[in-house]
Amino acid sequence: MRKKLIPYLLVSPYIIYFLVFVAFPVGFSVYLTFNNWNIISPMEFAGLSNYKRLFNDALFRKAVVNTLIFLVIHIPFQIVIALFLAELLNQKIKFRGFFRAAFFLPVIVSGVVVTILWQQLYGFDTGLLNRVLVKIGFAKIGWLTDPNWAMPSIAVMATWKNVGLYVILFLVGLQTVPPQYYEAAELEGATHLQKFFRITLPIINPTIFMVIVLSTIGGFSLFIEPYVMTGGGPLNSTVSAVLYIYKQGFFYHHMGYAATLGFFFALLILSVVMIQKKFVEKDK
Repeated sequence: MRKKLIPYLLVSPYIIYFLVFVAFPVGFSVYLTFNNWNIISPMEFAGLSNYKRLFNDALFRKAVVNTLIFLVIHIPFQIVIALFLAELLNQKIKFRGFFRAAFFLPVIVSGVVVTILWQQLYGFDTGLLNRVLVKIGFAKIGWLTDPNWAMPSIAVMATWKNVGLYVILFLVGLQTVPPQYYEAAELEGATHLQKFFRITLPIINPTIFMVIVLSTIGGFSLFIEPYVMTGGGPLNSTVSAVLYIYKQGFFYHHMGYAATLGFFFALLILSVVMIQKKFVEKDK
């Protein structure tokens, strides 16, 4: 009897963890979608009213579009820069270890600290970027006050913050490429670009797919940057989906509606990742 119970005792910590921190929150969130609750008053059954409100919420649609705009700018920009830096750091250069650590350093720095620093850089009157533009004869740009510039500016900052992680991932992928492939290509007279596109990219394709998925999930989770830098402005041009869900839940205390938004947004992320898997990942 003891031998039969031991396996269950060994897995019981994880089962308890899963039930308390995964199954219960997910189940409670789904239950909340059918109720109205402001945390203080008792719940009121609302049926499908939260879902009806979701599909008629123009601001949430704008928040989703803002998030997609961020992804369209952020993901390609991040992949290109990370892969370029990884290629450089994979070469035999001086102080290679130092540069690898330096590029990874922003990843471990608090997101709030990085956001505040970049907020100072983007300042309209005293920011370093606008001071440089004025020095070389250009007009100031409202990096965070112009609706056309605000989200791209946040995307650039987020890329700088996270690119070090993807540099490391690409470095791991590049080091799995057998060197004899490059040697054979050199004997055939292949150029560096030909070796990169014909050998490197196909072999590190799984790494590229992983980076795209991680970047997508991280991009969909955009919250700290617009919350600290712009508060969602100007004119709601930087309201991300997660920021909008947060405001509905903790500013307006619409917990049932916030849960509905979160449930729908999770399904949207899953759909995007599955589409990426279909078009990006290739069989070896």
